[in-house]
Amino acid sequence: MNFWKEHTALRVCLIALLFLAGLGLVIDGWTMTGQMTGLLIMIVGLILLVLALALYNKPFQDKEKNR
Repeated sequence: MNFWKEHTALRVCLIALLFLAGLGLVIDGWTMTGQMTGLLIMIVGLILLVLALALYNKPFQDKEKNR
């Protein structure tokens, strides 16, 4: 898909937003020691960080399909 290759500014903004939100949630959940809510917040933050990584790698996936 060429959408992410053509719209780099949108991709960079989404990556930065997902990264900062994910990192904030992980740190916020980490401060809730001994509470199940803190663990759930950290898991949501981890999911956002993985989404940011997947969005970063999306433009490079087409090269592997051609091999």
